[in-house]
Amino acid sequence: MVYSIVGVRFKAAGKIYYFDPGEAVIEQGASVIVETARGVEFGQVVVGRREVGEEDVVLPLKPVLRVATEEDCQMVSYNMEKAREAMRIFREKVDHHGLEMKLVDAEYTFDRNKLIFYFTAEGRVDFRQLVKDLASVFKVRIELRQIGVRDEAKMLGGIGPCGRLLCCSTWMGEFDPVSIRMAKDQSLSLNPSKISGLCGRLMCCLKFENDSYQDESIIV
Repeated sequence: MVYSIVGVRFKAAGKIYYFDPGEAVIEQGASVIVETARGVEFGQVVVGRREVGEEDVVLPLKPVLRVATEEDCQMVSYNMEKAREAMRIFREKVDHHGLEMKLVDAEYTFDRNKLIFYFTAEGRVDFRQLVKDLASVFKVRIELRQIGVRDEAKMLGGIGPCGRLLCCSTWMGEFDPVSIRMAKDQSLSLNPSKISGLCGRLMCCLKFENDSYQDESIIV
């Protein structure tokens, strides 16, 4: 069976999700309002309408509700401003509860039904009381997501050892597994400072040319 889809991103270098455009004329680059598992969201169309097979989609496809209006875009800006304010309050509450957490980012869902905080921590954190405290302040559903150092670098961005903006924060939708074996196959120095990115993990770019090195070793 064949399905009509558009591909939507919710962050600049986020994963692409497929949605059903229905009868609407939706061009690549358009902003849209879509229904997602976590509520109504605002996203950018990065893959224009096309036909794909059933094996290429996760069913059931959720619909594109509409092309975003100027009011929708203003709502997104307003939500971002309020999320930045929420980060200040979050840090105050974390200090009050004496929790070892580092806040990375915060965001409201488009419909403002949920406020999500992203944080890093050395281990597990009992934040149940913190969530109750935050819910009493913001009067919305609160979700805390503990993320890893690679996700932190993706969210915050920065300049890599190559002198360019981080791949993960500019165009990589998902992280690929990277191993020390890849560095060995490419005859690179195994000095951690030479092959690690800003996140402290092995650089993602070790993966980019790995297949070429493997093909060359097979030929030799």
